[in-house]
Amino acid sequence: MLHVPAERIRLLNDRPVSGDGKYVLYWMVAARRTSWNFALDRAVAWASQVKRPLVVLEPLRLQYEWASDRLHRFVTEGMQENARTLRRVSATYYPYVESAPGSGRGLLEALSRQASVVVTDDYPAFFLPRMLRAAGAKVPVRLEAVDSNGILPLSETTRVFTSAHQFRRLLHDRLPERLLEMPSERPFAGARLSRLEKLPVAVLRRWPPADLAALSDRSGLGSLPIDHGVAPVSVPGGTRQAAATLERFLERGLPRYAEYRNHPEEDATSGLSPYLHFGHLSAHEAIHAVLARRQWSPAAVNPQARGARRGWWGVDENAESFLDELITWRELGFNASAHQPAYDKYRSLPEWARATLAKHAGDPREHRYSLRQFEAAETHDPLWNAAQRQLRREGRIHGYLRMLWGKKILEWSANPKTALRIMLQLNNKYAVDGRDPNSYSGIFWVLGRYDRPWAPQRPIFGQVRYMSSANTARKFSVKNYIARYGRAEDEE
Repeated sequence: MLHVPAERIRLLNDRPVSGDGKYVLYWMVAARRTSWNFALDRAVAWASQVKRPLVVLEPLRLQYEWASDRLHRFVTEGMQENARTLRRVSATYYPYVESAPGSGRGLLEALSRQASVVVTDDYPAFFLPRMLRAAGAKVPVRLEAVDSNGILPLSETTRVFTSAHQFRRLLHDRLPERLLEMPSERPFAGARLSRLEKLPVAVLRRWPPADLAALSDRSGLGSLPIDHGVAPVSVPGGTRQAAATLERFLERGLPRYAEYRNHPEEDATSGLSPYLHFGHLSAHEAIHAVLARRQWSPAAVNPQARGARRGWWGVDENAESFLDELITWRELGFNASAHQPAYDKYRSLPEWARATLAKHAGDPREHRYSLRQFEAAETHDPLWNAAQRQLRREGRIHGYLRMLWGKKILEWSANPKTALRIMLQLNNKYAVDGRDPNSYSGIFWVLGRYDRPWAPQRPIFGQVRYMSSANTARKFSVKNYIARYGRAEDEE
């Protein structure tokens, strides 16, 4: 039986496992993949234990903020891969895409009435926590949420960490043990599961499975009431593309990562964040791939470097730098989302940051732009405009320039709270990896989260860290970047 650490399992109700259930139901909502997935491991283990078939329900709702062709296409491409994979094993895959707002309401409850137990994904951000709480009240059998988010289980901590250094010290204490607890690469291997003959007819009649092939083009998406002005990106979603992106990064990007990841014109970043966000790639899989190539073992750890950004892992600088981004910084965002109810609100900023920003909120601004002007990349700054056009076109901004992008929105907005609203709107609307705990970390870092007061005080910024396009251009070559993204899409 596949083992899932107890710290990763959270009960959402107090109802029992049903002995009369016809199947085990896995409600796939965040870890949208068929391997390296603790929630799927748990569902397979339950199916083996109670000797029932496994049904995998992967829904996609319409009523979430910023729903668009871009996000729907990325998710449905992953659904197509899940359908192909689960067709080859003893599981019944049930994809459901809402065709009208609220058309999927009641589907989970109806399916769970004939289930022995329901397993779902735990996820601490966006609308998912509210959705899981509501499901706990409605599902008539045992409902478990399983945490596959990162190396450190969300339940491992109960407080919000205010700096990467604090969190890294905790990680260095716990990682050697947690790295031995990996989800299964092949969760169905050796599992003797019976196959369900058919899903309940009444359920299928009311909630017909999605025609995923039809949703793979713009005409299929065009029938849905979502934002058709945000076009799909050229990079497809799905686990196969995620694996290919990981492999390409390991071959080409990782050997240059420490030196070149901040260079906008160098292809040294991983490109993995959209796949991590939508659950098409597991952080466990990426970490395993990096450490396996380094033939790493816990014996390589240097305990003298506990809490340090470099030197603890006992691997080369490139791998160490990437692992710190993927584990420390990514999971620091999950920590905030899990334990800070206001993680996406201005009031969650450190007291010192709110105080200094308030002190300078009325400072004169040489340039001030509206949301419409920011969105259209109509500022005086060619580098900022190029970054915004990359976001609109590709659903991403180069990592270093995303920080500059946010700092300039702070500088050119009426006040800090308005700047936050603009950053959240643009990032969550256009970025494929928006609406993610790590994405919120990056935006709030612009305003002082996870940072310290800086001297001297500056107009508008106060003691919040300052960045400028001129300094960025002195550090890195940006001419080719501006040339590539400096023109509007309709001019190309």
